[in-house]
Amino acid sequence: MRVKTKENHMNILIVVDHPLMRRGLNAVISDEADMNIIGEAADTDEAVENVTRIKPDIALVDIKLKGVSGLDIVKVCMEKVPECKYIIITTSVDEGDFRRAHELGVDGYILKEAFPEELITAIRLVNRGRKYYDPSMIDYMIIKGETDSWVEQLTPRELDVLKALEEGLKNRDIAKKLFITEYTVKKYVSQLLAKLNLCDRTQVALFAREKRINA
Repeated sequence: MRVKTKENHMNILIVVDHPLMRRGLNAVISDEADMNIIGEAADTDEAVENVTRIKPDIALVDIKLKGVSGLDIVKVCMEKVPECKYIIITTSVDEGDFRRAHELGVDGYILKEAFPEELITAIRLVNRGRKYYDPSMIDYMIIKGETDSWVEQLTPRELDVLKALEEGLKNRDIAKKLFITEYTVKKYVSQLLAKLNLCDRTQVALFAREKRINA
């Protein structure tokens, strides 16, 4: 395991019980100049001990781990090291697992079938304080109606910006259309990302299209 020591690196802990998968994650992450794998764990005790002792910036946790749920591990670790950010790695879209992960407030939820670059993007976004849900999960939330309560939280002006994003308009064009500044548009976009738990404007546009915001 190659260890980098610069202070600006993201320190990452891998919590996976399958050696082959750990090796694969290690290979993908170790190639990134701003990421540093500082530990691995294969079971509950190792995970809790390492998170508590090492205090990583991010913990990648497999949802299935030697007969226990990775979510149980995350719950315990969150209580001990709340400043760590937690990304769940899973093989399939499961309603119960996702609901619980969302309730726990995990920072990321990504499918194992994701491309390496998607995982790297997820890690970087989560490290910046954003949430990242696999695009497949966005579709799932829309189909299951998980986002309905979020829509109800939007103000009329936020809905206007949401409609404009669905139309594919850029910030400058949205500003002209709504007679507001580009700075204000950026502010509304950030608010939409936060309220809808989405990671970028493309996902916001997809959300608006699927929910038929313009209907």
